[in-house]
Amino acid sequence: MEQTKYKRILLKLSGEALVGGQGYGIDPEVVKYTAKEVKEIHDLGVETGIVIGGGNIFRGLSAHAKNMDRIEADYMGMLATVINSIALKNALNLEGLEAVVQSAIPMSQVTEPVIISKALNHFKKGRIVIFAGGTGNPYFTTDTAAALRAGEIKADIIIKATKVDGVYDSDPVKNPAAVKFDKISYIDVLNKNLRVLDTTAISFCMENKLKIGVCNLLKKGYLMKFLSGEQIGSIVE
Repeated sequence: MEQTKYKRILLKLSGEALVGGQGYGIDPEVVKYTAKEVKEIHDLGVETGIVIGGGNIFRGLSAHAKNMDRIEADYMGMLATVINSIALKNALNLEGLEAVVQSAIPMSQVTEPVIISKALNHFKKGRIVIFAGGTGNPYFTTDTAAALRAGEIKADIIIKATKVDGVYDSDPVKNPAAVKFDKISYIDVLNKNLRVLDTTAISFCMENKLKIGVCNLLKKGYLMKFLSGEQIGSIVE
């Protein structure tokens, strides 16, 4: 078995990562692929917490910009994260893994409440814990929820699994000359407005000395390689 640099991680996935080529909603094949990538790191012995966004179903801030009440829009976005979390849980189960969804919004028929002591016990038993419902409060993004949960479970690192190879000084999709940072400080991310995570999440990570890793989820095996210490992706510390 390969060795990993990290014992416990918080994996941050965007809701858009589950869309695939259909443009909206959940593509079962993409969810299946994501579950297989998570299984690879689980097989390395990595204790894994996951936070998924809900933007593939509903984005609260965009709805607010179109005159929907911000609080109600944010709660709708939180509910979207629960749908995504249940979809991923099912895919992980089909890969032979035990997974549990804990939601910050109580819904006892389909999820557990967020209880960190229970989450830590799930990790000890080899289970994956998916944290849904954001922070349970409006005005906070799933980036902030990911940082909060990572702090609570004492994760070694937050991994933002995205569609690019790391942190760049500009959008590499739009700018072929964009420069990639192998390592960059929290304060430089904030000063350069690089949007690795939102500013609240970055500030939380900086204050609590919580590393952030960025790697490409769409390249098969890259997540495992990153956690195994290969020089891919980027680190914010």
